[in-house]
Amino acid sequence: MEKKKIWLSLAQMSGHEMTFIQEAFDSNWVAPLGPNVNAFEKTLQEYLFNKETSGNVVALNTGTAALHLGLLQMGVGPGDEVLCQSFTFAATANVIKYLGATPVFIDSEISTWNMSPVMLREAILWRIAVTGKTPKAILFVNLYGMPARIDDLKAVAEEFSIPLFEDAAESLGSEYKGRKCGTFGDMGVVSFNGNKIITTSGGGALICKDKKTADKTLFYATQARENEPFYQHKEVGYNYRMSNISAGIGRGQMMKLDDFVEARRRNHELYTRLFKNINGITVQQNPDSDYNSNFWLTCIVINENQFGANSEEIRLMLESEDIESRPLWKPMHLQPVFADCPYQGNKVAENLFKNGLCLPSGVALTNEDVRRVVQVILRLYKNNPNITERRERVKQRELNLVYQPVNKVEYGFQPSWFKRLLMNSFSFVNFFHFPF
Repeated sequence: MEKKKIWLSLAQMSGHEMTFIQEAFDSNWVAPLGPNVNAFEKTLQEYLFNKETSGNVVALNTGTAALHLGLLQMGVGPGDEVLCQSFTFAATANVIKYLGATPVFIDSEISTWNMSPVMLREAILWRIAVTGKTPKAILFVNLYGMPARIDDLKAVAEEFSIPLFEDAAESLGSEYKGRKCGTFGDMGVVSFNGNKIITTSGGGALICKDKKTADKTLFYATQARENEPFYQHKEVGYNYRMSNISAGIGRGQMMKLDDFVEARRRNHELYTRLFKNINGITVQQNPDSDYNSNFWLTCIVINENQFGANSEEIRLMLESEDIESRPLWKPMHLQPVFADCPYQGNKVAENLFKNGLCLPSGVALTNEDVRRVVQVILRLYKNNPNITERRERVKQRELNLVYQPVNKVEYGFQPSWFKRLLMNSFSFVNFFHFPF
């Protein structure tokens, strides 16, 4: 029987999306504006904010576009520096380069895996001493859904009067001290890419503190057209607005957002229970009751000495069983494209990248799927009674001296019995080690 493919994080439809998409087609609203866009923004805004908080949301065609327009409005430009979390997806750092600025990469702290407030403060003092200028913005990330140490980061930002930008691309539905992620910075971003908590196929939103900022975002996102009967432009604009079709998908997704978040948290809880007594595997957890991650992806850190295998061996074992997993993000300061950018840290992110793994975490994942993932991983556990047999098989594979003839003529002169001998690595190796 063919094994079911288990994906890392697939989108899940709510069943309501086609209603809104059909409305768009029936009304001929297929442009990057329309009733679905407006309604999606309103629903998202109501979800993110409550009576104690307020703000506005602008739906865009990617989360990267939202990051770009946010930094643009913070005044980031050529010659500026932006303090950026190193342990993140490349889009976080790329947008800094879009604007001609330089990222200064900040290491993580171990409790949340996000930007270290201590390293952040040290980096600010360092860059002021070196350049004579205060960095233009702080861009932190709630990685894999886990809220950062937001109060501490805000305190540093306020001390030096630097705008704080929250990349909540992976943390829609997460909470810090009961408040939704994406609403803590001077601006925030959420993503609706195909593998996120909810999807619009591709899309994102910029979360703004006030309507004035939201209006300016919309202005830039629609080619910066001035309010004239003809096309007039005083500033460079962009084609970043979300389409009415994509927003229709988003409206359907929002109807099940709470259920999707709950499903991810259930996956995480089951992984945690199944790995509870396994030496050498640590499942990322909320540091304390202030944190309530959506656990977009359940992530583990492997101690090779205790477990008996490293993260890459586990990934390859899962891959051989048609199970998708992924290393944790490679830190930006290790990426060739950012090799000349400043970095402040002590290798926390580097160690997480070296030893970490993202496990399948999709909404449609069943308990049986999670158990299968864990069972495959535990084949490599050194305390597993079957581990000796497995290691012998691995050892034999390492002796797999598959012979490759230099050319067809050489191959043609080989007797069939000799070809078989050469292709049988075990026999071949033992033949030459026979004690004559």
